[in-house]
Amino acid sequence: MAARRDRTHYLYLAVIAAVVLGIAVGFAAPGVAVELKPLGTGFVNLIKMMISPIIFCTIVLGVGSVRKAAKVGAVGGLALGYFMVMSTVALAIGLLVGNLLEPGAGLRLTDEVAAAGEKQASGASESTVDFLLGIIPKTLVSAFTAGEVLQTLLVALLAGFALQAMGRSGEPVLRGIGHIQRLVFRILAMIMWAAPVGAFGAIAAVVGETGLDALKSLAVIMIGFYITCALFVFVVLGALLRLVAGVNILSLLKYLGREFLLILSTSSSESALPRLIAKMEHMGVSKPVVGITVPTGYSFNLDGTAIYLTMASLFVAEAMGNPLSLAEQISLLVFMIIASKGAAGVTGAGLATLAGGLQSHRPELVDGVGLIVGIDRFMSEARALTNFAGNAVATVLVGTWTKEIDKARVAEVLAGRVPFDEKTLVDDHAPATGDADDADGLPDQREPAKV
Repeated sequence: MAARRDRTHYLYLAVIAAVVLGIAVGFAAPGVAVELKPLGTGFVNLIKMMISPIIFCTIVLGVGSVRKAAKVGAVGGLALGYFMVMSTVALAIGLLVGNLLEPGAGLRLTDEVAAAGEKQASGASESTVDFLLGIIPKTLVSAFTAGEVLQTLLVALLAGFALQAMGRSGEPVLRGIGHIQRLVFRILAMIMWAAPVGAFGAIAAVVGETGLDALKSLAVIMIGFYITCALFVFVVLGALLRLVAGVNILSLLKYLGREFLLILSTSSSESALPRLIAKMEHMGVSKPVVGITVPTGYSFNLDGTAIYLTMASLFVAEAMGNPLSLAEQISLLVFMIIASKGAAGVTGAGLATLAGGLQSHRPELVDGVGLIVGIDRFMSEARALTNFAGNAVATVLVGTWTKEIDKARVAEVLAGRVPFDEKTLVDDHAPATGDADDADGLPDQREPAKV
């Protein structure tokens, strides 16, 4: 076991080295660095390829092994309610800091910048009806080929409930899906060895495209945004996690350190989604809670995106010399949160959402979006990290509220006494929670311990 851990340790040291090398190449040879972008894109696409099958297997195994369908509904309803409350809190914090900093004052809008903002706005908006209809896949199989998280979630829930209704006759299917899950996670572990190459290409390209000048001129909003996200994670989420679950936020973030490094190097929280599912199950949260909360959170629990949209809107309005009134701020930003569903894992989607929201409410401000195009990639990383932290905390909280978490195992895992298997990403032993796979690959039919 020690040899396995050592090898993956070297892998993530290589990722850090690749990020440093990518930054150096980006500054030294910007033209060459931009051409390396496909390396980062290719790695993220490899990860995204695995997301649908992992979500499907996790949810089917979780839902199919629960005797009462009402439990699944309770988990989903509680998770969505929590997501709405935290999005509102994130909005309020972004508004407060944005109004205090007034970061856009004094900037000048050029024709080139205005054109960049107009480009971001084209085709950015999506109606609520289109969004809801988009959750339904064209065919049962297209949910997997389209790469849409919510479509996969719908199909997996239907399959899970169907297997639940079949009773013991559905057990062979569950056993087969359990084996498929192990295969999928093993493939993911193999893909992770390409992480240093992907990190090098992604970081080199963004530094080469952005350069130092944009960072200097827009340092106020960028640093202010990073500080705001850090305060939200460590103060708001940290206090909630401690009060509800008795878990230290620093311990949880340390446990997820490799996932944060992966997000930082790819600028996409979606690249760490499969590993978050595996690690939350390993930590002692039941399969139904993990399977429902994590994928749903990636579309609805966008804390970092909420903070970004509020601060960026105020920044653009200030820079254009046309500040938003309080009523306009609330109206515009509530609209943006509704429009931002599904943007968590996609690099640059926050910028498109910002442009689309401004176009629908204050068209005269759209050109100002070009002011932050240069640094959006760096802010995208903070958005992704905050969204990821928010979903990890949400999973622990929902597990605690529904009593679907093994607190003793959480303590053992976070203390480092029960290491995560980096080679298979799946536990082969029988953990304290009853919804995990047993040796034969079939989810245990016992209910998790009701603490």
